[in-house]
Amino acid sequence: MSLCETPSQLSQSPGLPKSPAGDPVFPEPWAAEAFAMTVHLHEKGVFTWSEWAAALSTALHRPGRAEDGSDYFDCWVEALSDLLVSRGVADASAILALQKSWQRAAEATPHGKPIELGNDPLR
Repeated sequence: MSLCETPSQLSQSPGLPKSPAGDPVFPEPWAAEAFAMTVHLHEKGVFTWSEWAAALSTALHRPGRAEDGSDYFDCWVEALSDLLVSRGVADASAILALQKSWQRAAEATPHGKPIELGNDPLR
């Protein structure tokens, strides 16, 4: 197995949806992007595997989760955001403002068109 084929520890995250071949399965492109961003930040040393596992576990065990696990990647993004804020890499209010901007952009985007931040009517 080459270095490129060596799976990341993050691909072994608890509850990560996988194909029959064992590859991660993403319900939407944004989930794959969140996964890739997490892998990159881990590889750059922003956080350790243990820190990631603890943050994801906390998010996955919060009350009010979807019984069918459909919110898994929402928990993933929550864990990543919490970890980045706690490490001083990101600002919680900036993350929240960006989330709200994406939501407004999604609501303002015609069906079938790509969602872009430029579609946020308040930008």
